[in-house]
Amino acid sequence: MVTEAAAITDKIRCDACPVMCYIKPGAAGACDRYANHDGKLVRVDPHIILDRTVEHGGRLVPFQASGDWDGKIVHQPETFVTAIGAGTTYPDYKPAPFIVSSEVDGVDMVTVVTEGIFSYCGVKLKIDTDRYLGAETATVRAQGEAVGHVTTSEYGSQMLSLGGVHHLTGGSKKEGRVTCDTLMDVSNCKAVELTIDGGASVIVQAGQPPVVNGMREERMRVGCGSATIGMFAKQWHGKVDEVVVVDDHITGVLSEHQAGKLLDIADTGIKMRGRRSTPGRYFQVAEPGTGWGGTNISDPLSILGPFDLKFARPGLTMLMVSTTGEHASYYVLDEAMRPVEKDMPVALRQSVERIQENCEPALCTVLFMAGAGGSLRAGVTDNPVRLTRSVKDALTRVTSGGAPVYVWPGGGITFMVDVTQMPSGAFGYVPTPALVAPIEFTLKLSDYAALGGHMDYVRPLGSLKENGDVRPIPWPIGGRPA
Repeated sequence: MVTEAAAITDKIRCDACPVMCYIKPGAAGACDRYANHDGKLVRVDPHIILDRTVEHGGRLVPFQASGDWDGKIVHQPETFVTAIGAGTTYPDYKPAPFIVSSEVDGVDMVTVVTEGIFSYCGVKLKIDTDRYLGAETATVRAQGEAVGHVTTSEYGSQMLSLGGVHHLTGGSKKEGRVTCDTLMDVSNCKAVELTIDGGASVIVQAGQPPVVNGMREERMRVGCGSATIGMFAKQWHGKVDEVVVVDDHITGVLSEHQAGKLLDIADTGIKMRGRRSTPGRYFQVAEPGTGWGGTNISDPLSILGPFDLKFARPGLTMLMVSTTGEHASYYVLDEAMRPVEKDMPVALRQSVERIQENCEPALCTVLFMAGAGGSLRAGVTDNPVRLTRSVKDALTRVTSGGAPVYVWPGGGITFMVDVTQMPSGAFGYVPTPALVAPIEFTLKLSDYAALGGHMDYVRPLGSLKENGDVRPIPWPIGGRPA
């Protein structure tokens, strides 16, 4: 794509972002996205469109052996124009680089695409692990620079919030540059090493297991300690007298738990450290850490007090296990009512394996999040608020690199997208610093005209395929394009 440029001697000035680089012949700008080619400013990367075709390796699953139906639940266009490689609307008054018309099931549609320059953007990073990564609000660093913070953990996952305008523009130049690089790399599914103040070092990569303090995680927990008791109580009934499921948040005790009571499991006299919540559920049995069940312990007996002699007896058996099944030990009380570790019976080993089987694989999930501001929306319509209302009214569908997005309620167009559903290399940057990400708006042509769209710039889909800078790639269902 060629955009306007002002010539100065043998250099040309790029106007694709606020940096306004002067680019020598044969060289690229600071973002590596635009270059001076024979005195013209060109987009370096090809413009990406998605082709849903059998020739590209697509697969059709017929619903029946015969008939005309091709197995598709919803009719969709065979070719979708993404914003990857399309270019930007900067300096804001220009229409979007591509406003493309097509026909879907007899309905005239239009897709407006642009590479948005996002200063207000970040990443929500879900890390499936029971390990303690850091305290809530602890600073997350890359290359020693603050790039985000730890936020509230979720069930079996630690959550980080990276980026945002304050890290991109509110700190030092290095902080902004490192934040931008980190966001771009993690959004492009590259491995990034992060350190957390007072916590762990973790290598994250979208779609891959996290590596915490040099150890590759295998699974996320099956549930908290209490939930694990409820799930597996029947499998322990009659095979062991007591079970303690160690967990940083809620440690479960079988004999006290309601599941144990309904199974008539006798009291064992066990005494737990920590704060008792409800029967069989204990909080704060240990400090958070990278040991058993996300705690800092390596010896599970350290969370037990002396057994109550009214109920305990020599020979009483006890299984202690973590919520992932990674740690497990079997004990028998001796004559002094002290637990002594023994070889685990086969039946109990099988129950530990069942816990492991029910743990989902550990993964890093990266959701890119950004707000589409007024300048970007002006590339779609001369009355930007109408686009916002059209999105809220579900008349306009928003995608990012062809991937579905979640648009947040409330004002503006704030969206999140799973980066693994986007084509490779979908994200770029400008050294203001800000991230460059694709965004597409698709709606009926009549609705586009009604919201004040740039109708004079609408072009047919076929005209793009005649452009040598366009690169079609496969558009598989439910998987990442190549």
